[in-house]
Amino acid sequence: MRALIAFALVLLSGALSAQVTRTGDYLAKMDADGDGRVSLSEYQDWMSYAFDGMDRDGDGVLSPAEQPGGKGKPLARDQHRSRLAERFRRQDANRDGFLDARELAAPPQ
Repeated sequence: MRALIAFALVLLSGALSAQVTRTGDYLAKMDADGDGRVSLSEYQDWMSYAFDGMDRDGDGVLSPAEQPGGKGKPLARDQHRSRLAERFRRQDANRDGFLDARELAAPPQ
């Protein structure tokens, strides 16, 4: 029984370690200034990759034709960044104005 519990703890420890590593890698990619935390502007810049990729004509607005399924209302870049700012504020659990690895790993709020 003890061997089974020890084995389970080793597996759990490995899974948690892998999660921390993945989150740490993600944080490092978003953390442009390397201070170990993600600011609002770093978050918005990183999370805007999809918007930028879909904005084929580069006008800063996703037209219905540029959106998945060719449907939807036009979405301006500043509207997109405002939505990201709201998501950032919800994820910033300690309200310090930055996201750390724990906050990034938390389920979206």
